[in-house]
Amino acid sequence: MRARVSSVLLVIVALLLVALVPRPSRAFGEEGAFNPRILLTGTARWEGARTTGPARWSEELTRRTSAPARLSPTTVRADAPALLAEPFAIWGGEDDVPALTEREVLGIRRFLALGGVLFVDDFAPESGTFGKAARRELARVLPDGAPIPIGTENVLFRSFYLLRRAVGRVEGEPKLEAILRGGVPQVIFAKHDVLGALARAANGTHPFVVVPNGEPQREQAARLAVNVAMFVLCSNYKDDQVHAPFLMRRRAAEPSP
Repeated sequence: MRARVSSVLLVIVALLLVALVPRPSRAFGEEGAFNPRILLTGTARWEGARTTGPARWSEELTRRTSAPARLSPTTVRADAPALLAEPFAIWGGEDDVPALTEREVLGIRRFLALGGVLFVDDFAPESGTFGKAARRELARVLPDGAPIPIGTENVLFRSFYLLRRAVGRVEGEPKLEAILRGGVPQVIFAKHDVLGALARAANGTHPFVVVPNGEPQREQAARLAVNVAMFVLCSNYKDDQVHAPFLMRRRAAEPSP
């Protein structure tokens, strides 16, 4: 009898010791890390000199803040279920885009309905061809939403840095445009080529000249990118460090305007 009791006690002690062993946890830095994914539609491929831009976006965020970011950002198709897995995507280009398929429209609509944030970056704002096409197609995704100008009064301009205006590879207009949900930007339109300003080759050189103000303007573009990232990670609260899926659920619960 004593032997049986002793065996039971040993098993209990062993289980308690196992419970006390530290286990790897899924930290904010792993699951909630900022991932500047490139959104691909139609037959588009992600190639060219700007492909280094998303990684630089993450690098600038981690270097300047305590926020986590994926240093090897991914791409995602508009009609792929993976689009719904994280709360941020960048749709960029310089040319006209084919009409979105019904599956792509549905995919982006579901992404936004969950609270996802889409950053629309016009790589050739001088012509505005892509920006116009993106607005045309997003009007099909959100027929009740319309972009409005946003400036220094908006959280995007003060989520980390206090910015006076938006800039990228080109100076462009001082304001961004956005489709708001509950007063919060959900689709952000930049006529500045932000990824062009961020892009950097392996040898440290920049493939695109920033005009008209050179390197000081490139720094301001990096600060805008950091602000967007902090907004995505923390919504409109600087100290709200939670997982990305929770952010998406919370934004989804906010009332539409």
